[in-house]
Amino acid sequence: MDRERFELGLKQRKATLGDDYVTKALDQADDFSRPFQEAMTEWCWGFGWGDPAIDPKTRSLMNLAMIGALSKMQEWETHCRGALNNGCSVEEIRAVCHVIGIYCGVPQAMECFRAARKVLQEAGKL
Repeated sequence: MDRERFELGLKQRKATLGDDYVTKALDQADDFSRPFQEAMTEWCWGFGWGDPAIDPKTRSLMNLAMIGALSKMQEWETHCRGALNNGCSVEEIRAVCHVIGIYCGVPQAMECFRAARKVLQEAGKL
């Protein structure tokens, strides 16, 4: 493991998803899941999210579109919270839901709107 890239990933992961969420995920990792948690933190968050070519806000919007296209709604909610942490507005999140509707279909956009409403209400944004 590249310790420097892991630390960069840990910093970015906590900034986006929240310290409590990340600490809990890492603390609950066992011998079975720890290698994946460490690799994901280093590679996804350190290499991917750590690349300064794309700012965290833009990356959050991209992730919402891709995760929405994959219909991974639990992850979509997590990254919707992260998008708010990275400065995305309600209007920008709505626009991503529109794009998902155009490219992935109205039923999938409806799922994203439901998930977004839940997250936005919890955050006091709606």
